[in-house]
Amino acid sequence: MNTTPTPKPTKRFRVVDAILWGGLIAGILDATDGVVAYGFKGLNPMQVLQYIACGLLGSASFKGGLTTAGLGALLLFLIAFVAAAVYVIASRYIAPLKNRAVVFGLLFGVAVYFFMNYLVLPFSAVAQSPFSLPLFINGVVGDAIFVGVPIAVSAGRVS
Repeated sequence: MNTTPTPKPTKRFRVVDAILWGGLIAGILDATDGVVAYGFKGLNPMQVLQYIACGLLGSASFKGGLTTAGLGALLLFLIAFVAAAVYVIASRYIAPLKNRAVVFGLLFGVAVYFFMNYLVLPFSAVAQSPFSLPLFINGVVGDAIFVGVPIAVSAGRVS
């Protein structure tokens, strides 16, 4: 007769869970940061989301109402989920990405900012805008904290 207690099954945090949760949290925090930052520049939340849709539609996105704002939200979350997938999958092969999630999450968030703003946006339909130091600092710090860290912490939870 076996008297050894059986351990309770624990819910495994799978790769898909990490991508979904990391992307969802990063998307929500990034959208909130954008609404606040661009709110100080006079844009309302709908205009912030329409600005994201400018990547595909150009300035016509500002004439599309809720439809283009919805497209902007969809694109924001698509980008967040892709970023999460990249980090989570990389963390399966590069142990420090999981073991030092906060440090590498901050660095990843900064990398996401530079990738999006200096490699993706120049090839999109977004009109070039003048450089703004406050928006630059907010973008780098915001992506580090609100995008990189939640994604890295989620990746660190994969069993």
